[in-house]
Amino acid sequence: MKKNNLNFLVTILVITVVVLSLSVNAVAQETVVFADAGWESIRFHSYVAGIIMEEGYGGYTMDIIPGSTPVLLMGLRQGDIDVQMEMWTSNIVDIYNEALESGDIVESGINFDDNAQGLYVPTYVIEGDIERGIEPMAPGLRTVKDLADYWQVFKDEEEPSKGRIYGAIPGWKVDEIMRIKVETYGLDEYYNYFSPGSDTALSAAIVSSYQRGEPIVAYYWEPTWIMGMLDMTLLEDEPYSEELWNNGYACEFESMAITIAANTEFTKRAPELAEFLSKYRTSSQMASDALAYMRENETDERAAAVWFLENREDVWTQWVPEDVAQKVKNSL
Repeated sequence: MKKNNLNFLVTILVITVVVLSLSVNAVAQETVVFADAGWESIRFHSYVAGIIMEEGYGGYTMDIIPGSTPVLLMGLRQGDIDVQMEMWTSNIVDIYNEALESGDIVESGINFDDNAQGLYVPTYVIEGDIERGIEPMAPGLRTVKDLADYWQVFKDEEEPSKGRIYGAIPGWKVDEIMRIKVETYGLDEYYNYFSPGSDTALSAAIVSSYQRGEPIVAYYWEPTWIMGMLDMTLLEDEPYSEELWNNGYACEFESMAITIAANTEFTKRAPELAEFLSKYRTSSQMASDALAYMRENETDERAAAVWFLENREDVWTQWVPEDVAQKVKNSL
């Protein structure tokens, strides 16, 4: 009887230890919430940072919450979201500065500062492509204004008396900017500004034209998988100035520093992660290459992040202590 009691007590003790162990482990695991503002590169960067946090630092798991930029910024201020890996600050300058000044968020660092956007054409349109047997179609095309001389190259099939410029995504602020820019330069006399309807439709139009070796002029931006996969040329514009920008957007887009923003309380709660984020630094080309890998291999942003971590140790190992880097390498 005593033996049975002893066995019973031992069993209870073992169960208690296991339950307590699981409870302690659950408490130790903190979820770091990343913002997904709707484009691929921000998800790619979230996974790169998230995997490093999970595998290198331990005690952390990651989650990604989608939403519009204003809603996500509100969540970042309130602490519902911990980190946003791409903050395109010039698009939300007023509310972003307000959030910084209030102390609700901090600018952890600069992710990249070589971004670009504007009107692109396949490089073969200007230079030709000997391997594909493509002759130059617009050899003198260098600037946005030069498009007036080459509208016949970019004929609109639905209205051949004009060319077609594929515009930005409806609902984006840049769509309004591009429409006004086309009018400011008088290009509306020669071109129809065509709304693609969605990012998917726009990228499909560019890729299909490229594969057929046909001319196309379209709004796009970097970093994207398009720029990682295709040889595209950004048409030059007038150098950026506030005066020209405020006068019908008659100049190039201002290149901005794409920052990493974090909730202030999160940085206090996890100072080692805040230190890591302050050193996180990439380039548009790095992200474009990773996203191109994702498309070519029909995979997702997490797989692209793993590919980046496997192939660019020269970059990301500079962001973290040696022991953290080794843990991440071991996990890969």
